[in-house]
Amino acid sequence: MSTELDLSSLATEQINPASVDFDRLPTEQMLAIINSEDKKVALAVERELPRIAAAVDAIFESLSIGGRLFYTGAGTSGRLGVLDASECPPTFNVPPEMIQGMIAGGDYALRNAVEGAEDSFAHGSAELEVAGFTKDDILCGIAASGRTPYVMGSIDFAKHVGAKTIGLACVPDSAIGKVVDFPIEPFPGPEVVTGSTRMKAGTATKMVLNMLTTGALVRLGYVYSNLMINVQPKNDKLIDRAQRIIMAVARVDRHAASFAFESSGRDVRIASVMARLGVTRDEAMERLAAAGGRLRAVFGESV
Repeated sequence: MSTELDLSSLATEQINPASVDFDRLPTEQMLAIINSEDKKVALAVERELPRIAAAVDAIFESLSIGGRLFYTGAGTSGRLGVLDASECPPTFNVPPEMIQGMIAGGDYALRNAVEGAEDSFAHGSAELEVAGFTKDDILCGIAASGRTPYVMGSIDFAKHVGAKTIGLACVPDSAIGKVVDFPIEPFPGPEVVTGSTRMKAGTATKMVLNMLTTGALVRLGYVYSNLMINVQPKNDKLIDRAQRIIMAVARVDRHAASFAFESSGRDVRIASVMARLGVTRDEAMERLAAAGGRLRAVFGESV
């Protein structure tokens, strides 16, 4: 005989005393409460920085040996994982398979609620297996509540093949946190609208995901100083940005940057080396290859 699920003890399901009678407030006062509660999110993430740093280093190590980062999640958590993964190719020019997001219910769930999909432990495991997940890859399971069965299933599979696992939850002492190698548990407190983890928990999740991929890809050399040197210049805005990056890296004017940009085949890193060192495209490519693609090494700068 099945028992009825009771999640009332979960921190994400608690009633926030700051927003009681929220529906009776004037609009500006209502928004002030949301804003006040949102201020707690960054502090919650700050408390997890040592754990986030450990996870970034683990991701860096996996990507360094040709492994991949997989995100799995359901609902808002899954959408945020897919979002972060999809933003990495245009930002860092990494192949789309390097960082992948999987959501319970598949791509349909990105635009539509598929609430029941999160309850399947087996689907979480099976979908990771179908994706060809191996011990060289690394998994980040995302679940605001810290106990989503779909995510637990994916973690179980990852551990079974011997891969490293990260668990991102927005509650303390989560079920996911107890079974992964790298638990991350920012706890911004109960939501303004009880249980609506698209709010503070969602914001905390997005902040952490930004750190995970940005930190790992910076360590891999995809950023020089604070410049997006691997940007894909596929529209007018990005072409302008690419030329300004070359100007900053190579210390040249717009004309020289534009010439190098076109001569390089519109590759910002190659163009930066060409313009700064006064070398040909082929020589710039050789120097980058010898330096593992790292501009600081090409320029003889300390890391």
